[in-house]
Amino acid sequence: MNITPAFIRKRIAHRPNLLKIIDNIGWLFFDKVLRMGVGLIVGVWVARYLGPEQFGLLSFATAFVGLFGAIAGLGLQGIVVRDIVRDPSCKEVTLGTTAMLQFFGGLITYGLILGTIFWLRPDDALAKMLVAILGSSMLLKASEVSVYWFESQVLSKYTVWVQNASFLVFAVIKVLLILHNAPLIAFAWATLAEALVVALLMGVMLSLRGPRLRQLRITLEHAKTLLKDSWPLLLSGIAIMIYIKIDQIMLGQMLGDEAVGIYSAAVRISEVWYFIPMMIVASVFPAILEAKKRNEAQYYQRLQHLYDLMVWLSIAVAMPMTFLSTPIVTLLFGEAFAASGPVLAIHIWAAAFVFLGVASSKWYLTEGLQVISFQKALLGALANILLNYSLIPIFGAVGAAWSTVISYALADFFFDSIQKKTRRAFKMKLASLNLFKTSRQFL
Repeated sequence: MNITPAFIRKRIAHRPNLLKIIDNIGWLFFDKVLRMGVGLIVGVWVARYLGPEQFGLLSFATAFVGLFGAIAGLGLQGIVVRDIVRDPSCKEVTLGTTAMLQFFGGLITYGLILGTIFWLRPDDALAKMLVAILGSSMLLKASEVSVYWFESQVLSKYTVWVQNASFLVFAVIKVLLILHNAPLIAFAWATLAEALVVALLMGVMLSLRGPRLRQLRITLEHAKTLLKDSWPLLLSGIAIMIYIKIDQIMLGQMLGDEAVGIYSAAVRISEVWYFIPMMIVASVFPAILEAKKRNEAQYYQRLQHLYDLMVWLSIAVAMPMTFLSTPIVTLLFGEAFAASGPVLAIHIWAAAFVFLGVASSKWYLTEGLQVISFQKALLGALANILLNYSLIPIFGAVGAAWSTVISYALADFFFDSIQKKTRRAFKMKLASLNLFKTSRQFL
């Protein structure tokens, strides 16, 4: 099934690569809009049912597990996609070796998750149980090689089919849990079950539409090559997850689970828009790589177009949300979450830097600047920790929102100005902030 409208398909039929990209973006857009709509409705219903304190504890556990997610992934996603695009003949060994590495990465990560939560909250049995259940998803990390394959082929529709079918089924299950007055722990089990179903179905889909599982091969030499390329991205991923998730964890430890619930309600609305840059960049990354092979000037022209688009989209999201934050929060979550409004009005402006950061992350990878990418992420993580430590005791959840915006600005925008190798990217980002220049054609 082609998701691109017929009148657009007719006009660009002579450009098959562009048509493929637009079709891929269409599938990703459909996926994220469905998740944004249904997920927000169900998520709000769950939050209303649980209340700020229990919802805060569930959000704390989810953020805590997410903090370790980058370790299980080993920073391999971008490397795997890049290698398959560059040399399709290596797909079987690349996917097989990656699956093996991520399985052991997930196993080690789960052990770290359990050890840390038992040390951090030794007397909180419910928190430990929630983290143990949600953390089990790390053992399924090897299945993500299916997603990497379809991304490299710009065929995200297969991923969308599987993930959305599972998502809708478990959205219904969560509604049934609410209607039957299920305890908090049941929602954690439902989340784990969804991850398991997606992992199994993605393996089936890979066998049907890509290399068969029995064709995948593992070599120690290729494992060393992958890890040699990915270790800076692994460290970057860890640092990124720290400055994405640490605010909720620090709020929980410093002010309690109810503060996490107030903050998480705002973040749920703010971060729901982050699918936009991820969807676009995932679809155009292979085309940007091809442009670099042909012509350096065209390569940077496309990057500039991408940065321009990211800025316009982020402002289009942030501006109305700033003025409508409190009415939106109270409408969705109820008066119990009214304090989330001011948090949302601030946190939403992190989108401007997140959108640019997602776009520039692929440039870092293409140029082989993984070490500098780690330095950038480390700066953001340290800044967020220090700012949270200073601002949360004074301003509470609002302080955590300010910490997030400032740390994103430092890492995803200003950092590029201090490195000679990245100064060109900083100038391009700076140019993209000139909203009055003549509009450019994106592709």
